[in-house]
Amino acid sequence: MQPLSDELLNQVTWKIPNALVLIGSAAGDEWNAMTASWVTQVSMEPVLIGVAVDNKAVTHRLISAGKHFSVNLWSADDTRVFVKFSKPAERSDSTLNGRPVFTASTGAPIFAEAIAWMDCELRHAIDLGTHTFFVGEIVAADIPVPDQRAAAIGDTRMKYGGVKRGGH
Repeated sequence: MQPLSDELLNQVTWKIPNALVLIGSAAGDEWNAMTASWVTQVSMEPVLIGVAVDNKAVTHRLISAGKHFSVNLWSADDTRVFVKFSKPAERSDSTLNGRPVFTASTGAPIFAEAIAWMDCELRHAIDLGTHTFFVGEIVAADIPVPDQRAAAIGDTRMKYGGVKRGGH
């Protein structure tokens, strides 16, 4: 058995097969979307989805203020979109970083190109250290492209998890 080290923690947590999604957020007239890989269903009644968001992220501020978020699943065949949303998004009319968006029940931006999406009303926010675990109830959803496999972090060279690296 190896001694527990930062390197080992990174390697083992990077093996967790996480989905890769775009989290849409809004408060007032401000919209954002960010790439995220810490997302999971946490309840069946009601149907609740949890997402972990860095406490310093624009998305954290917007979910905290707006009390809602969207989870947008993307095709595994088109993962380049995730790089564009690793920094705060630019809004222009009905687009974020040039990608068309619309709203459903909550007002959180939903991507027209998503293969599936969930619009969630915030039910819980749990501060867990570097990240807050936001739990939302699905109030609207759709699967515009039912036969596509959703992207996972393993479909890219992206890595997220483990321990903080290099003062980031």
